[in-house]
Amino acid sequence: MEQSIKRIDASFSVTGQIEQSDLQSLAALGFASVICNRPDHEGGPEQPEHTAMQQAAQALGLSFAYLPVATSGATPGQVQQLRELLDELPKPVLAYCRTGNRSAKLFEAATQGTREARQYDVVVVGGGSAGISVSASLLKRNPALRIAVIEPSTEHYYQPAWTLVGGGAYDIKNTVRPTVAVMPKGAVWVKASLCAFAPQRKVVLLSDGSELGYQQLIVCPGLELAWENIEGLEETLGKNGVTSNYRHDLAPYTWELVRSLKGGKALFTQPGMPIKCAGAPQKAMYLACDHWRKRGALDAIKVEFNLAGAVLFGVPAFVPPLMKYVEAYKAQLAFQSNLVKVDGPARTAWFDVTDAKGGVTCVAKTFDLLHVVPPQQAPDVIRRSELADKAGWFETDPATLQHPRYPEIFALGDVCNTPNAKTAAATRKQVVVVAENLLALRKGVTLPKRYDGYGSCPLTVENGKVILAEFGYGGKLLPTFPLDPTVPRKSAWLLKATLLPWFYWQGMLKGREWFTDCKPD
Repeated sequence: MEQSIKRIDASFSVTGQIEQSDLQSLAALGFASVICNRPDHEGGPEQPEHTAMQQAAQALGLSFAYLPVATSGATPGQVQQLRELLDELPKPVLAYCRTGNRSAKLFEAATQGTREARQYDVVVVGGGSAGISVSASLLKRNPALRIAVIEPSTEHYYQPAWTLVGGGAYDIKNTVRPTVAVMPKGAVWVKASLCAFAPQRKVVLLSDGSELGYQQLIVCPGLELAWENIEGLEETLGKNGVTSNYRHDLAPYTWELVRSLKGGKALFTQPGMPIKCAGAPQKAMYLACDHWRKRGALDAIKVEFNLAGAVLFGVPAFVPPLMKYVEAYKAQLAFQSNLVKVDGPARTAWFDVTDAKGGVTCVAKTFDLLHVVPPQQAPDVIRRSELADKAGWFETDPATLQHPRYPEIFALGDVCNTPNAKTAAATRKQVVVVAENLLALRKGVTLPKRYDGYGSCPLTVENGKVILAEFGYGGKLLPTFPLDPTVPRKSAWLLKATLLPWFYWQGMLKGREWFTDCKPD
């Protein structure tokens, strides 16, 4: 319950639909009042009526108010009603509707003009790879810019190396640094979470109750890993042979499992697209198989790769060389097989398997090692925003990386709905497009840069060799070097394991833009 509560300021929070059983937890969390903004019967008979909720709340000593708001939005009268309630009700207050979105917007309207926003030239949402890099690039071009970077985390990660950690080829300690150490000089670090957008007013609302005003906004908070969408998974991660290279604390456990496994069954999974680094799920399998082969254990281990999709890799040119490794490792491919449930102590996983006619069957499979890649989605604050597309991703022009309805807003990185691979390499080229276009917009001139969809996926097919897959929109091959990109190479391994991590910390995050030209048709 506590995880779903969004704090707007010190005295007001929002959440989605709650039940009577949640009220005791809310009282224990210190809330003094509850406001229901969801009309009765909106969600059918399962939705508790406000009268029952009010009685249960008052029995626990909570104040309760019913202020129903239609999905079409609040009326001026309802905005005034909330102002009056905020004056009357004991604090802190929790308001709820179906998702929390209406409650947040109603609060924004009721408090508009009562809070003074700190003003910046550019506000950057997210201090990950995209946010730090684009801030550094902007300041390199114009050190006078007033830039604020919104980032709640005190640690910054180099995530592309986690696959290597899981394969025993990289030290996990070298993948993390303090956020303060990578924040560009000249940028203001705002250590808070984003709660809501108010694009008409050109402000964003933060978890500490403050607002930031902007002339231009850059949205790059990354994506969310939806572990909770697989039944039983969160309870068993990091034990019972269940692991994932998609989490910093779990990648070392992957290597622990790989090097200790002498026989049995190893399952690797890949959810439906889009996901962060689409090649990473199979890279975990290749490095594990390479280790088992070199230790003479591969023949005793049954390896199976379960993919929710129907193809091994989205760019056809790379499928034949990858299939050679699949066959060499004697791995079985299970297409259209999507992980839906895990029982760690029983060492059993369940998959929804779709047949050629579209029928779905739930199939149980036992395992000794299970490497899970979770479903992935845009952050909640993006999904419930008017700036998102129908699928919940941030709506972005695929060439200019502008929002189509708010030209002062740009986006880059994993949160975008652009049809490119969600990789750090894609971000590296997007940074230049956003920086150049944003500064051109500030000058009132034509936007000069176009993003070609470039992304790179260094496919670690064995310890010491990589297929360097580089491609753009439509699967067009965009190799940086004049070599056959489908051939596994030791030089590409050196690039992946040594040069790229150094370049990330010393180049990309510092605004150095080597090999970043985009070449659209």
